Amino acid sequence: MGSAMSFIHHLGVFASDFEASERFYSAALEPLGISAGYRADGVAEYWHPDRDTPSVSLERADQSATATRGMHLAFDAGSRAAVDTFHSAAVAAGGVSRHTPRLWSEYRAYCAFVSDPDGNNIEAVHKEIQ
Repeated sequence: MGSAMSFIHHLGVFASDFEASERFYSAALEPLGISAGYRADGVAEYWHPDRDTPSVSLERADQSATATRGMHLAFDAGSRAAVDTFHSAAVAAGGVSRHTPRLWSEYRAYCAFVSDPDGNNIEAVHKEIQ
């Protein structure tokens, strides 16, 4: 059996207010070790510094009606502290708390949930038991 491959290569998120969303994602993902590895006008692509996939490409929506809405996107966190910092940073950057950090025993994970500027459900999750 070879090395594990990621199930997803990249995901596109289209923002109605690119600048607000870029502030949100940059702040929220930094505690998880994720940063924008590529930026251009109306685009910021986020990944871990040591690997560029999987990634999330944040892009300016052509019009408000084409913005990504209703999505649930979960990011892996390395610790409970990273989940806590994700939640605080995301709310400080304009996100709206859905669920403060806590242990979700049914998922065997410590998680926090925040709405991004377009209302998408963005989660940081730290698996307690693999």
